[in-house]
Amino acid sequence: MAAASEEQPVINKNKRHRKEKPWDTDDIDHTWKIDPFQPDDNKGGVFTEESSFATLFPKYREKYLREVWGAVTKILDPHGIACTLDLVHGSMSVRTTRKTFDPYIILKARDIIKLLARGVAITQAQKVLQDDVACDIIKIGNLVRNKDRFVKRRQRIIGPDGSTLKAIELLTQCYVLVQGNTVSVMGPYKSLKEVRRIVLDCMKNIHPIYRIKELMIRRELAKDPKLATESWDRFLPKFRKQHLKTSEKTSKKNEKLAAKDEARKAAGLDASSSNQKEKPAKKVYTPFPPPQQPRKVDLQLESGEYFLKPHEREAREVQQRKQKQAEATLKRRAERAEVYVAPKEEAAPTVEEKRKRRHTEVDGDDGTTRSKKKKKDVDAKDT
Repeated sequence: MAAASEEQPVINKNKRHRKEKPWDTDDIDHTWKIDPFQPDDNKGGVFTEESSFATLFPKYREKYLREVWGAVTKILDPHGIACTLDLVHGSMSVRTTRKTFDPYIILKARDIIKLLARGVAITQAQKVLQDDVACDIIKIGNLVRNKDRFVKRRQRIIGPDGSTLKAIELLTQCYVLVQGNTVSVMGPYKSLKEVRRIVLDCMKNIHPIYRIKELMIRRELAKDPKLATESWDRFLPKFRKQHLKTSEKTSKKNEKLAAKDEARKAAGLDASSSNQKEKPAKKVYTPFPPPQQPRKVDLQLESGEYFLKPHEREAREVQQRKQKQAEATLKRRAERAEVYVAPKEEAAPTVEEKRKRRHTEVDGDDGTTRSKKKKKDVDAKDT
């Protein structure tokens, strides 16, 4: 008896009621097939109450919706859903009828009219009726206050020539449309969460390329069956913002300056000239606080304006304003008059001045002058 008790393994109390599942083997595919909902599957018959949903659409979508509303009716009619387009109030509505057999199809029809209102084409929006496709409309309008910053970050989701948006669509197998203050997404349930995270992070100033890189690594890791039971944290990149202290910033700045100096020395240039900046003169330290500045009332008491009556004060302000205007007018007039002032012209030399200039000449470095006549006399004596 004692030997039998020793042979029985110790079972954890949390796993006491677990039983072996002989049908749960490795050759079974757990991606269960979802059969379409047929009219025979509705055992309850006709719905007791009517369900309806309505949504508004912008004015610029009116023309397109008019054109495609026949196609919308044709798509929803086999499922027993009635739809209405109200151009007066600018709304679309869907409702169940006595022919409706699928209880969930009204929510799919609601998603169709939501997507149509947000700018999605009918050829793309009708795919929501499939069982493996869902939609998500992400509101981004109230995430960033500054309008210019909002436009830049929204454009960052699209990327240059739509490259970032295309990468997101390929990696997540979703259809993404950025329109106004919303982002419409269609695709599998799991991928919708990934796209929502990318969009919200982008509006929080985290570039989509980081998430795209992570998704690419995950897709490659999923191909390796050995890593199916292991954690992928060691393979995924970790992007964190570095909040540097003031001392660290100063040391980094000093390192950059030192590297710049070395480069200048190697090039044969003066290293000190690049970093020379005029430093402000150090103030002399005093333990006493600066003198208190006079208040507006104190200034009025000094000038006597405080004791003036209201109408006298207004008259004084008007007079000061007029005086300033007069000074400004005189200044502007002087500036305009400068254009019409004739430039100084040098008078043409007279005949006598020309004669004097002709007979005088400068001698070398000493700066002395003598006439040509005297020079001729000196030359004659020398000979």
